[in-house]
Formats: sequence, C-alpha cells, structure tokens
Amino acid sequence: MCPPTYYSIAYEINPWMSLKRPANHARAVAQWNRLYQVLTNELGARVELLPPHRGVPDLVFTANAGLVQGRMLIRSNFRYLQRQQEEPIIERYFRRKKFRIATLSNRFDFEGEGDALWLNHTLILGFRFRSDEPVHEELARKLKAEVLPVELADKRFYHLDTCFCPLDARTVMWYPKAFDRYGRKVIEGLAEDRINVSEQDAKRFVCNAIVINDAVVLQSGCSAGLKRQLTRRGFRLFPVDLSEFLKAGGSAKCLVLRLI
Repeated sequence: MCPPTYYSIAYEINPWMSLKRPANHARAVAQWNRLYQVLTNELGARVELLPPHRGVPDLVFTANAGLVQGRMLIRSNFRYLQRQQEEPIIERYFRRKKFRIATLSNRFDFEGEGDALWLNHTLILGFRFRSDEPVHEELARKLKAEVLPVELADKRFYHLDTCFCPLDARTVMWYPKAFDRYGRKVIEGLAEDRINVSEQDAKRFVCNAIVINDAVVLQSGCSAGLKRQLTRRGFRLFPVDLSEFLKAGGSAKCLVLRLI
C-alpha cells in the first residue's frame, strides 16, 4: 500500500475523475487508515508501504504498479503520461526490496494487477481501456502459465478489477455487462459459481474488493441482496467507506498490490 499523502484528483483519465469534484484529503487519509487497520489489525495481513511521492497522486493505487509472482515484479507500462511517472519509482522500490524486475515490450500497455487477476492457475487479462490484448502472450511466457484475455466493454469499468473479483477457486463476483460476449463466455467457462452484481452495486465498485481467505473487504453500502449471496457462501464481509477514492475511479482492491 502507499499512504495517500499526495493523493488528489489532479487530472482526468477515466470517467470517474473530475477536476470539479476534488477529493477531501483529510477524509481520504482517514478512509485509507481505516482500510489499513482492517487489513492489519482485524485480518492480520502484513502490509508493506511504498513511500508516497509528490506529483504522482495515483501512486496510492498500488494494484496498478505491476504483477508479482514470487520474487518477480512484472512492472506496468502505463497508458497515460500522468501515470508513466510512477514507473521508475515503482522499479526503484522493488529493486531495493530485492525483487527481480521484468518489463514488457514498450509497444504495449499493461496496468498490472488492475487488469490481471488469477482464477485458480489461469491469469485473466482485461484489455482495451488500459492494457493491450497482445501483452497476454508475453505474460504467459514470463509466468509460464495460461493467460486468457477478455475484452472490457464499458469504459466506466476501465480495469478488470473494477468489475471482476475472484473470491475462491470456484467463485467469482462480477458485473457481466462490463465484458463483451466472448469475455463473458471465457469467465462463464472458468468459474463454476458466479455472483452477478447489479449495475448499482457495480457503480459502487463492490467488485474492487480485497479477498483474504474467507474475508472480503469491499466498499461500504452494497445491496442487501449481494450481502446475502456472499454470506450464504460463507464469506465474511468487511465494508469500508472509500468514497474519496471512488472519485478517482478506485476502491479497496486498487489500493493494494498483492505480494504473495
């Protein structure tokens, strides 16, 4: 995670961002601290902190830094100039932590765990708005794993992790309308148990959740129906208000990069 010291809405690179709707910094810090407390104190997660840097407000969304496998970081190639400034910061940090840095062809964009999520032993790659489809072949070679690209179809859900959340080996939570027809078929073929979320819940970024065993940390305010579906399957819910980060098009998952 990266403390939100310099977090702000400084530009507009997704449909959620508006310079006319700035983040309340004090509230954002309080919300981020609450998420950190839930992860560390209530769920016992070990959290490493990436030092914040002035001038890169979206560094707080560490899920986009890259994709970690063991001691290797596949560093992101950000699509937008504003976020490309994060790349050397991320690379220096992981080198200091003794990770091996892998990079992808600079012909293609790739925004890390934001667009790449594991379901069992298969990596699902979301592409179109921030990552490019051809990058899945390079990822497959580096990871020595099956990588299946799925096309995103709704620019409001510009990263895979805004509309798709693997919950366990057979269960996913997702907003199907965020995918094109082929993408839906791919996921339907992989996930035995699929929880479809409503558009209202999807717009709250409930799919942008952190899953630790049976615990699901997600944006507060999800519908009663979704709560029932999750708890009936044995998941424990840890809602956190992250509304100040929703203004930038992110929520719980965007604020965390999984290191194991």
